[in-house]
Amino acid sequence: MGKIKAVITGIGGYLPDYILDNEELSRMVDTNDEWITTRVGIKERHILTEEGLGTSYMARKAARQLIEKTGVDIDTVDALIVATTTADYRFPSTASIVLGRLGLKNAFAFDISCACCGFIYTLDLVANMIESGRYKKVILIGAEKMSSMTDYKDRATCPLFGDGAAAVLVEAKEDVEEGYIDSYFRTDGKGLPFLHMKAGGSVCPASHFTVDHRLHYIYQEGRTVYRFAVQNMSDDCLLIAERNGLTKDNLDWVVPHQANLRIIEAVAKRLELPDEKVIVNIERIGNSSAASIPLALWENEKRFKKGDNMILTAFGAGFVHGASYIKWGYDGDK
Repeated sequence: MGKIKAVITGIGGYLPDYILDNEELSRMVDTNDEWITTRVGIKERHILTEEGLGTSYMARKAARQLIEKTGVDIDTVDALIVATTTADYRFPSTASIVLGRLGLKNAFAFDISCACCGFIYTLDLVANMIESGRYKKVILIGAEKMSSMTDYKDRATCPLFGDGAAAVLVEAKEDVEEGYIDSYFRTDGKGLPFLHMKAGGSVCPASHFTVDHRLHYIYQEGRTVYRFAVQNMSDDCLLIAERNGLTKDNLDWVVPHQANLRIIEAVAKRLELPDEKVIVNIERIGNSSAASIPLALWENEKRFKKGDNMILTAFGAGFVHGASYIKWGYDGDK
């Protein structure tokens, strides 16, 4: 048996139909298009508005598209994992709901919660599962209904977030160059005061008080988060590039978490990369947390060629941060 590599062999995605643009947002809260665009680079975001639908709905839509595109036999899938911060319920897992609706009969399922690093952290886990030789095919989904915990009376945070989901099929391949190569992840552990939801967990369960005082929404101290993100995403990308011999000449793509256009531009500048090598879709989608990177991959799939060198990088609440190096697994324009 040759060396086993974990290779992304397909991708599917889903964005809700409803688009909340800056003009409409400015009628909801004291803000305007110029203020939002200048500070974060976002013009619009997709919102799941249908009552009774949550993260699992979008995850299921993305997974179904993936299955149709790849033609994978769902009975051969070993595991289905959902990276999300906005699970349908405290329990059961969102992944178990998705698995049940898709009809997977020979797989197990679970959720991972790593905030905006959810996709790249879980991709590393999936790669190790496959490289162990015990698993052959895994569906990994990044899915978020960020609107469910966004306070549309808070002008500082409500322009940032959007909903969506994207799914990748990761398969075991022998003796190939493509696939998962390297990663660097760290958790600072001191980020709690700067980015969190104050209520709804075991420390502060839901009550009349928490609801009345609007404690079930995202709280963020933007300047601190911004500084942390720029420094660590840049450092992580440089470390991964240096130890794998990647330069501005042979690095084909950087796919950063889409949180703030200024952060993305700062990371690109540090890597000395031209704009055309940095994947950006924040203007139309906003920050979709764990769905951010796979959605960026999905939207730009046709631009990628088999064997392309690619760095994925993200940061999030905790603080968590990191970067992964992969060689893209297939020609996206076929």
